[in-house]
Parts: sequence; C-alpha cells; structure tokens
Amino acid sequence: QVELVESGGGLVQPGGSLRLSCAASGSIFRINPMAWYRQSPGKERELVATIWSGGSTSYADSVKGRFTISRDIAKNTVYLQMNSLKPEDTAVYYCNLQITTTSLRALAVWGQGTLVTVSS
Repeated sequence: QVELVESGGGLVQPGGSLRLSCAASGSIFRINPMAWYRQSPGKERELVATIWSGGSTSYADSVKGRFTISRDIAKNTVYLQMNSLKPEDTAVYYCNLQITTTSLRALAVWGQGTLVTVSS
C-alpha cells in the first residue's frame, strides 16, 4: 500500500558531504512528521532529525549545524543533507514517515536503510 525507497548513501572522506533521499509512494493522504534515524554497529537506533508539516525541524545535538533535513511535499520525499561528516557518523540511516493513507489508516513506515561510511 505504501513503499519507501531510500538512496544516497556511500563512502565519503571525513569533512565530506552526502545527501540522502527517501521517497514515498502509494495511497498517501498525508505525511507528518518525517524523520531520519541511524544505527551504528552495537548501538541502538537513534533519532537524527525530524521535520513537521509546518516546516519546523529538530536535530540531535551530535548533528546540529552539520545536517539539514528538508522535504518536497509534492514528491512525498524527505532529504538529509549531511555536511562536515565525521567517522562517528558512520551508520545505516533509515527514514521513518508517519503516513495517513487515503483510507485514513495511520502507518509508521521505515525505509530499507542506506549505509553511510565516513573513512579516509
């Protein structure tokens, strides 16, 4: 009924940048909020950034000033621009969308995850 497709991960050197995308498709009425999480080996999944329908955003302290979450409502897509990347940003990044379907079902949908590796 609803599908998420993530893209944009990869290998980058410290100080570099990457942009992640997460596109939703299907029977979507509304998406609010949209968020990015990440999980490093041996650690719990942590919330990285959130964007709400009004455009307000919030960030984990560890990424403030370096990461920017944004969205394209018409494309049902959320982005995560990651700058000044550090080795400790290495993780699998997941998008999470709170979706209301056209039949007014409330779904919490996860992307498949995309690996970001920051290494020289």
